[in-house]
Amino acid sequence: MTDKLIEGLKQLGFIPETAVILAPKMETYIKELQLFNSAYNLVNTDNHDELVIRHILDSLAPWKLLASLASGRHRNVTFGDIGSGGGLPGIPLATVFSQYKFTLVERMDKRCAFLENCAAVLGLQNVSVVKSEAERIKTGSFDVTVFRAFRPLDQKMIKILLSLTAEGGYLAAYKAKQANIDEEMDGIKNIIKDYKVEKLVVPYLTDAERNLVIIQKQTI
Repeated sequence: MTDKLIEGLKQLGFIPETAVILAPKMETYIKELQLFNSAYNLVNTDNHDELVIRHILDSLAPWKLLASLASGRHRNVTFGDIGSGGGLPGIPLATVFSQYKFTLVERMDKRCAFLENCAAVLGLQNVSVVKSEAERIKTGSFDVTVFRAFRPLDQKMIKILLSLTAEGGYLAAYKAKQANIDEEMDGIKNIIKDYKVEKLVVPYLTDAERNLVIIQKQTI
């Protein structure tokens, strides 16, 4: 499956040399997920192929979009992965973007211990883990706030996520069907006036629609 992972990374736009470097790191991360999943309830599968496709490649699918968002900010760009859980998308993204700082925000002790272990095993010196409820994080902490949890962008959640995002920064929410996005965004239209939906193509994923909702926090 490593060859398939390499090919998937190439399909996402990584040059072959980078894909060959990234794949073993992602395989190491997958092994950690499989080892601790039953005890920590990190992801919804232990199947290797599903972890590759639905979690690793899915997390990395918008990497070019995220790189573009980060490039428009100052030099010391900070990413926040809110409700990081098993480290998705934060761990794969931090592996790709070693030049940026990543904060993985997670409220459960066991999962925080797992995230710290993964960062150590993968040698990710750009990753810090914060045990906290999202609403307790300092306002304006992140230039790019990523959110992959299976929770809707309702009134409460969008206010929390935007509060964590710096002025002029971006919230990037991993979402599924466009129809569901339309419904969620209609429910918060009094807060969010403008947003973009970018279609994501995840290699080998043929039975699910994936999109990234991008919201820029307006400068006051």
